Amino acid sequence: MNQTELFSLPPAAPARSAASPRAAPEPEPLVDFEEAEPAAPSTYSVRLADCPHPTGDFVKVAEQRFRRELDRHLGDAVLAAQRAYQTVTESSECDLAKEDVMLATRWAKAYDAARSAGSRDLGDVGEAYFEVKPI
Repeated sequence: MNQTELFSLPPAAPARSAASPRAAPEPEPLVDFEEAEPAAPSTYSVRLADCPHPTGDFVKVAEQRFRRELDRHLGDAVLAAQRAYQTVTESSECDLAKEDVMLATRWAKAYDAARSAGSRDLGDVGEAYFEVKPI
């Protein structure tokens, strides 16, 4: 092999005609992230009730922390878990479904973790509690 053969480009493949039995595959469409639908807005609100702090900044940060922790534990099942918890606490043992009991247990654990996260920097909040309501 000489220097010309070593550094020369290989001959180009002949172009395929449109009548070729094996046509080139169609390119995949590009994804346009700007037109993609945004995630569904949350369907519940969080409010810190009976809080003795006069400024709204402390309350707003606490509510955001609470909500973030609740979403982290339950994801999209926040309202379903809350309903299951209410059902379990208001019903007799024989009327309960196993799924409701499991979901209610998840709610209790998630609410406790979210309450701890939400009230972390508030100090003594007395009788304050976080209220979750469907929108």
